[in-house]
Amino acid sequence: MNDEQAAASREDGLLDQAHSAGPLGKALIYTRLSGPGWLQGAITLGGGSLAGALYLGVLMGTEMMWLQPVAMILGVVMLSAISYVTLSTGERPFHTIKTRISPVLAWGWLIATIMANIVWCLPQFALGTAAVQQNLVPSLGAPDGYGKVIVAVAILFVASVVVWFYNSGSWGIKLFELILKGMVGIVVLSFFGVVLALSLKGAIDWGQIFAGFVPNLSYLFEPVPVLAEQIEQTGGAAGWWTDKVAGTQKDVIIAAFATAVGINMTFLLPYSMLRKGWGVRQRGLAIFDLSIGLIVPFVLATGCVVIAASSQFHGNTEDVLQKVQQGDTSAKEVEAYYDYLDARVKFDKPEITEDELPVAREALPEADKQVAAMLVKRNNNALAATLEPLVGDTVAQTVFGVGVLGMAVSTIIILMLINGFAFCELLDVPAEGKMHRIGSFIPAVGVFGPFVWGAAAPALAVPTSVIGGAMLPIAYVSFLLLMNSKSVLGDAMPTGRNRIIWNSLMILATAVSGFASAWGLYAKKMFGFPIGLVALGALAVLLIIGFVSFLQKQSKAA
Repeated sequence: MNDEQAAASREDGLLDQAHSAGPLGKALIYTRLSGPGWLQGAITLGGGSLAGALYLGVLMGTEMMWLQPVAMILGVVMLSAISYVTLSTGERPFHTIKTRISPVLAWGWLIATIMANIVWCLPQFALGTAAVQQNLVPSLGAPDGYGKVIVAVAILFVASVVVWFYNSGSWGIKLFELILKGMVGIVVLSFFGVVLALSLKGAIDWGQIFAGFVPNLSYLFEPVPVLAEQIEQTGGAAGWWTDKVAGTQKDVIIAAFATAVGINMTFLLPYSMLRKGWGVRQRGLAIFDLSIGLIVPFVLATGCVVIAASSQFHGNTEDVLQKVQQGDTSAKEVEAYYDYLDARVKFDKPEITEDELPVAREALPEADKQVAAMLVKRNNNALAATLEPLVGDTVAQTVFGVGVLGMAVSTIIILMLINGFAFCELLDVPAEGKMHRIGSFIPAVGVFGPFVWGAAAPALAVPTSVIGGAMLPIAYVSFLLLMNSKSVLGDAMPTGRNRIIWNSLMILATAVSGFASAWGLYAKKMFGFPIGLVALGALAVLLIIGFVSFLQKQSKAA
């Protein structure tokens, strides 16, 4: 018996024990056997999650504490369905969708995943490099640029070594999963420590936080109370500010929702489970694995970031206005503050010239300036700085640096891993060995992120988010159809009450995903071209093609 057969035998024995154990014993055994869910947790806890949660707390306080948990739970419903279909059939999902639904949907899913992997690696390298230079080892932030090169290459080396382990058989996968679990744990503990420090100093209102877990859907379309009160003081400009804030909140809500489950994650999960040798017996384990490896870390980490950002920045203008008074025009906060005020001036005086803007900006009422300052984004460095009086400069910078670096590195590793699977599907070869490694290293171009991401972001992020946003509902619809296909699942297709429950949850998740996608894409433009509307049209066409193709294949199978 080789090592892989011995490992499979041990896992079968543990699964037998789990079936006869009580709830606690079963949970402990399942936790020991978990793995793919933690890979999902590693990718979702990335720079997008950090930025989304941070600005959600800055702009909306704790009013939307419910948003990210709900987004993640709905995402896990669909990922659970994906795992159920995959483990029941034992087939690679790309092949299943291509042959049982529509080749168009399968290839769209694959291409969107590869695009997202490559593009989103760029900001992760930039985020990780900044965390080291600004929070952990400031001496590497010298203007000569060599420090940035050293840090970026070091991150690539670490990620490459970890990904290499994954292709070293069962022991490599086990080691890989242990490393990822450790990284996810570091991220969660880092941000939990931030909230603990703030709580011990009495800077957090827990009653208000718990109230934020009760959904208030009106804040999807109108300013939260703190901003609404300040907007009222602007008098005649209240209508303009209300529209501006509502639009900004919309973008923040979509960003926070979208970072819960992305197109990449729907591709990763089934391949990581098949690679572990999971099958029908592991269907219950897969759902538990997603819950403990994905829901728990994500909700804890993003929740802590929202709480910390809200306690320090929501409704607070002091830090921004202080930089304005100091004349620090190089600060991004000051630049954003002036952008809001310039837009406000141009609303009243569309014909105003650029030379006249500074004077007109300064002449605006104080109420307008307060609203503009409340809307300014802050970054992880700003939040780390607010902790210094509470825990000291060294602890504050280290906690944030470790947490942010862990987010970036773990996400880079998983993006590389996913791309290996996608690359192998592209070439129609087994997802292992040399070809998987070659595919995994394609996103390594992200090492240039610290040098090019700022300039490249508008050109790359918009089309990628449009394609990924459009394809996510298509992936959801594809697996919803597969879950109801007798020809695909056979006797494993849910029936009776189980089928009603599965379909109710999946239809809800698909509907919410479709609404979020359409809401976000509708006004998306690129160089003035309404690329979002084109994407929505393409989304509708693909859904129709997929549904018709599915019905045709089902009738032939019958």
